[in-house]
Amino acid sequence: MDNNERKLSDYIDRLNAEKKPEEHENSTGSPELNKLFDTVRQVRSLKESAMPESDFPKKLAHTVQNQLSQKKTAKNKKRIWFTSMASVAAILIMVVMMNFILPFGRTNIVYAMEEAFREVKAYHGILEIVQTNAEGEHTTQAKLEVWADKEGHYYIKGLEGSQKDLITVNNGQKKWQVRPDQKEVHIFPAFPDAYRFTFELGKEIEAVKNALSTKIVGEDTVAGRQSSILEVSPQGGVPYRIWIDKETKLPLQKQTGMQKALQYTITYTEIDFEDIIPEDLTAYQIPDGFNEISANPEQLVNNMEEAREAVGFTPEIPENIPAGYIQDRIAIIPATKLIKLYYSSNDKDVKVIVLQGKALHEFKPAPTAVLGKVNGSMAEIQSPVYEDLGILGGGGLYAGVTDIRSVRWQQGGFEYAVVGNAPLEELVTFTKSLTNGSFEMPALDEQPSKPQIEVPVDLEVEGNDQKSVDAGSSPWKLDPAFVTQIFVSLQISPEGITGDYPIQYEDLKVTQNTGNEAVIEVGGDKIPIKRVYLKRLIRQDSTGIWTVVGYDPIDQE
Repeated sequence: MDNNERKLSDYIDRLNAEKKPEEHENSTGSPELNKLFDTVRQVRSLKESAMPESDFPKKLAHTVQNQLSQKKTAKNKKRIWFTSMASVAAILIMVVMMNFILPFGRTNIVYAMEEAFREVKAYHGILEIVQTNAEGEHTTQAKLEVWADKEGHYYIKGLEGSQKDLITVNNGQKKWQVRPDQKEVHIFPAFPDAYRFTFELGKEIEAVKNALSTKIVGEDTVAGRQSSILEVSPQGGVPYRIWIDKETKLPLQKQTGMQKALQYTITYTEIDFEDIIPEDLTAYQIPDGFNEISANPEQLVNNMEEAREAVGFTPEIPENIPAGYIQDRIAIIPATKLIKLYYSSNDKDVKVIVLQGKALHEFKPAPTAVLGKVNGSMAEIQSPVYEDLGILGGGGLYAGVTDIRSVRWQQGGFEYAVVGNAPLEELVTFTKSLTNGSFEMPALDEQPSKPQIEVPVDLEVEGNDQKSVDAGSSPWKLDPAFVTQIFVSLQISPEGITGDYPIQYEDLKVTQNTGNEAVIEVGGDKIPIKRVYLKRLIRQDSTGIWTVVGYDPIDQE
């Protein structure tokens, strides 16, 4: 690169880095170069915009140098240099003027979308959602009627698919979802509203505008309209494609990237532009005979893409569910950012929920649970469920349903649960399919380590206690942690317990539970016992009472 070319390139670099070039106040001694510097400053002052690439001027100057090297005679070299430098200035003026007209990072088509959407007040359309799996099989998941405006208000009604007749509305003051099949209306805060329905025009245009890159990759016809296909590389996401109507300059179709072996194609098969959403659609009212659910409500969504955007993570999906089951619905619990995947048997009698969300606390299994392992992590197995999972949310899925079982565990910063009235073996199949890993159930004849001190047991007394529990008395004997709490408390206060227990229930930790035998670690200060061993001696199932058979004293650790 020639010395003057380098000076011009460095001068442009300093301006683009928002720094004052030294030549700005000091003459270079070259009138031609000073004139070029002045031209660059004037063009730059039109709009402070970044160049297409930081090394663009150098690349341009390098190109000029290559042109110069092709000239053989010294006579023409000076004239060619000035001609080339003038070309540099002309190209720079063109680039900066393009940035003045179109902000940096936006193609003509993206800018046209923004401008077209400025004129939109509200719109009404029919939206079709098609799911494609890794084998290329297509399934129409939903067809929706959509009303939306630029203020963030919307009315969505399911026309076809699993969410048929489901209505979701946000009028700015209130957000709700009407579920005709359950005769329920679920109430949510109108703001903040993490849920944005699939393919909301304003959100899509904003995402394209802020993408790392966009490029036109072809043309197509969508819903009878000529369209340009735009490939979008978002920040921190998977590239996707969006179809832009050549006439209206607005999006008509979106195809997501393949994630978790699923891809979605969302299409406005019809769309019209309106002034407002009809008021009767956004007026809150409870249909006759419906219940209002406002405590820990859950919101049904149309696909995994909506669920992912609402909770902020990509959920795991069971790859191979047991035969005879179908996916029934997808829901989120906005307050806890939890995803619930509903599955049901073909006759709808057996229901299974797969739940997942970010782990908020250290994993602590229920004291009544059998302990297994999922991919090496401790898993809580309840069969049936005695402890409230606290994760089912609203919806009344299990209202009137008994004999519920569950598997719960944490892995990779997330907490998972598989819950249902299905046989435990089928819940295990769901679990393996979800984790694509190993599942270990404790062997019923697995022997815990022996206690240092054995506790004598009167089987006749235990048999009578079992009868009392069967009759509805002393249900605490079904909980090994509660049995441990009373046993340790009596060791501290053998004369009897008055007031609060000297050891807290929360200080007890189940470290082993095969269903027949359990080991409880005892925490807390000044407690004489470190570990308690229990067995189900009378009946070896979920209805059997627990009996202390030994313990390890703290002073022998």
